[in-house]
Amino acid sequence: MNLKKFYTALFLSFAGLIFLSAGALLFGSVHTGITDLFQIFGKRSNSAISEIILNIRLPRVLLAIAVGGGLGATGAVLQAILKNPLAEPYILGVSGGGTLGAMISFFLGMSFLWTQLFSFAGALFVIFLLLKLSNSKLGLMSSNSLLLSGVMLGAFFGAAILILLTLMRENLQTAVFWLIGSLSFATGESSFYILIFSSALSVILTLMGYRLNLISMGEEEAGTLGINVNSAKNWALIVSGVLVGGIVSVSGVIGFVGLLVPHFVRMLFGFDNRFVIPFSFFAGAALLLVSDTVARTIILPGELPVGAITALIGAPVFIYLLRKNFNLSENF
Repeated sequence: MNLKKFYTALFLSFAGLIFLSAGALLFGSVHTGITDLFQIFGKRSNSAISEIILNIRLPRVLLAIAVGGGLGATGAVLQAILKNPLAEPYILGVSGGGTLGAMISFFLGMSFLWTQLFSFAGALFVIFLLLKLSNSKLGLMSSNSLLLSGVMLGAFFGAAILILLTLMRENLQTAVFWLIGSLSFATGESSFYILIFSSALSVILTLMGYRLNLISMGEEEAGTLGINVNSAKNWALIVSGVLVGGIVSVSGVIGFVGLLVPHFVRMLFGFDNRFVIPFSFFAGAALLLVSDTVARTIILPGELPVGAITALIGAPVFIYLLRKNFNLSENF
């Protein structure tokens, strides 16, 4: 893809995301129309409608973009690092550490701010463990040991989470929503900051795309071209893990976005990670926007966890790709 096509596709992706965001603001338990969006800051605006759009729906839209985009970008990066088409943001156990931190805060009856801090700290702890466990005595990161370490840590934290759920008497429903994944925790300030956080780290991951391309050609070949393979993989893992930790701390565990989205992007744009990563951000954001809109409107006045919707969409689509013999492992 040349630069002109890249910028055109980037502009269209951004415009499409704005369009979906505007549509998401219109749907909910209270009827709103397109004129309400244009009158929010005008003198004729309905204060109740403006309150609903600006303080309830807009934070969820921003959070959906941040979470979906971050999951899409990290999914593309981890699949490139591990050379595994089934790799996704939660496979390394980072979500397990973050979720365990959240479950501890729920068990202790702490506020949501402490839940976010505990969750993020748990995710960072797992990143530290992964870096220690996956690097050999020669200082070289093994993709297999990284993957196996993540799976084992995830299993350990999963058992600890089940024990806490069994002992929990209060906040059980909130804990279950967290485990399935939900955007109902969104607030105005936190959504804005997590969007900046997710976008900035996704840009950093995009800038690593060229190095990931060389690594995908073969680690020895990348080394001869002047790439410090171990350093590049370590930094990609750290940035991805920090991003996933931040996402888990505000939304819980939302599956299938980071697994499925990069494969569709590769079908459209090829395997160049300089393009796959940013477009995975936009595609992931769009998928989660649509999924969250469905989750909060399908059983009005109640809502479903958005993680359940992404799983219902993602699992059949992924099976369809396998049935159609789409080569998911190509170029890995």
